[in-house]
Amino acid sequence: MAKAERAKRETRAKATRPSVEVERAVHAAENKKAEALIVLDLRKTAGFTDFFVICSGGNARQIRAIADGVMEALASEGVRPADVEGYDRAEWILLDYFDFVVHVFAHETREFYGLERLWGNAERVDMRTVPGAREIR
Repeated sequence: MAKAERAKRETRAKATRPSVEVERAVHAAENKKAEALIVLDLRKTAGFTDFFVICSGGNARQIRAIADGVMEALASEGVRPADVEGYDRAEWILLDYFDFVVHVFAHETREFYGLERLWGNAERVDMRTVPGAREIR
């Protein structure tokens, strides 16, 4: 019984596991001290992307640094965003990688738009429980 339970859990983990690029984006944001970082799995709710990576920075300089860190980490793997929005104002920087979108917010802007509430039916992915995610640096 324990074996079957473990297999079922592993199958669920694999099904919800984000791509390696999402994991790299999360780690890059963490390395720039991103705050309140969450990953939403939109595969069952939206047709335009699979995941949202949402985080906040304390000021415009940190918000740009987080976005730069994500772009640099993924560029080193040959992955470039299809579009970058909001970089100049640095209140909400959006990095569109087709399969996932990274949102880097100022605290007030994040609270105002409330993407977590807007996409409340999306499943939150706890990156601490994703097997192997910590190994990607």
